[in-house]
Amino acid sequence: MKRGSTIFLKIAVFLIGVIVLSLCIFFLPWLANDTAEIFPEFAFLQYPVLLGLYLTTIPFFVALYQAIRLLKLIDNEDAFSESSVNSLNLIKYCAITISILYVIGSILLMSQSALHPGIAIIGFIIIFASIVIAVFAGVLQKLLRNALDIKSENDLTV
Repeated sequence: MKRGSTIFLKIAVFLIGVIVLSLCIFFLPWLANDTAEIFPEFAFLQYPVLLGLYLTTIPFFVALYQAIRLLKLIDNEDAFSESSVNSLNLIKYCAITISILYVIGSILLMSQSALHPGIAIIGFIIIFASIVIAVFAGVLQKLLRNALDIKSENDLTV
């Protein structure tokens, strides 16, 4: 494979990371303060919600790093390796972790009667997207594992 053929995907992953990091640094604190001022009855939830959102960025950035690592393996013609399987496994578990954290957050907000329908829809979209990514990474991981098994059997017979 031609070196650099995954450059577009690397740029896209990098831009996604920069945008999410910028939102976390600049937009989320402003939004939390603004929401606490508009709805003072829910001001006590400002920091727990911010903490929950920041917690979900940890597995998100780990998954982005693994995606970049996977793209580098593809560029180096080492896509069919144990490292690729491990990267897909980590991406799968990061997506599952994000889904679980959002489900827990939704339950906690519902228990406080603070789950606005608009926020709930955004949360459910994130949960659904994370589950789709986890399933897709799991399927790719299984396919790659089967390809590695076939490759190792062929190496033994030659």
